[in-house]
Amino acid sequence: MSPRPNEVHHFVSSSAGVSQEPIGLIAGWGRYPVILAKRLFQQGRPVYCLAIRDHADPELAEYSQQIVWLGLGQLGRAIQLFRRWRIREATLVGKIHKVTLFRPWMVLHHWPDWRGFCTFAPHFLHHIRDNRDDTLLTTVCDAFETAGINIRPATDYLPEILVPPGLITPQAPTPRQWADICFGWRVAKEIGGLDIGQTVVVKDQAVIAVEAIEGTDACLRRAGELCPVGGFTVVKVAKPQQDMRFDVPTVGLRTLQNIAVGKGAVLAMEAEKTIFLDPDAVLETALRHHITIVAVKEEDIILHSGNVKVA
Repeated sequence: MSPRPNEVHHFVSSSAGVSQEPIGLIAGWGRYPVILAKRLFQQGRPVYCLAIRDHADPELAEYSQQIVWLGLGQLGRAIQLFRRWRIREATLVGKIHKVTLFRPWMVLHHWPDWRGFCTFAPHFLHHIRDNRDDTLLTTVCDAFETAGINIRPATDYLPEILVPPGLITPQAPTPRQWADICFGWRVAKEIGGLDIGQTVVVKDQAVIAVEAIEGTDACLRRAGELCPVGGFTVVKVAKPQQDMRFDVPTVGLRTLQNIAVGKGAVLAMEAEKTIFLDPDAVLETALRHHITIVAVKEEDIILHSGNVKVA
């Protein structure tokens, strides 16, 4: 169970006395925030964590000098805490389940403070700004940076977590699968450019499922329902305008498990722009279920495209 909202917990770091400047961690859902916090802790970097209620993992407390649980709307409180902790640089890490914003209890459960209300009023009250992921997260980053807190990409602290180009599994895609990868890549880049999602599922150059607000896992489950014969290809890419400070595409064990349940055949992800979590477990799952995994770049798509085009 998570600590009570707004409760502050103090912990003793294994690197007491280290003079490195502290870093602020704004943590959402998933294993990535825990992996990053642990790495920073091991490096002797003091971590001060703002954990998003109903999202962040309580394990973050083990690697944080202090941790406070906040609602999504408590922007003023977040800035106030970072200033108190003398945080000058921070990072956003982990997923925010956007469907939360459209649940009837959201406002009460994530009640905004005054700064949060003023910041997000153009989006949710006056409706003069849209609520795309990039728009909302840029608004958050701008608010912190206006307060003197520099928001840096989480991958700056853990660059090796970005997948390198090449085959992840021993088996390579077949020519037919490469045709689906190339087709899916173009479609995924189009929806990414519209800030809809980063994942598409295709089979025989037909789109089966497109990721939107529901997220990757739900998209993959839907693909399995719509294509019960399996054998589909999953393509996950960065947006053409990808801001590496937030919403970086991520692949982990849960991704592979969902592909396996749907009897998918291929996972293609964009090299050097996709976070790759738990690679050993992912590879073991892929081999057990005969799933091909490849990390590709635009050059690979050009090389294999031939006459494959999006109509």
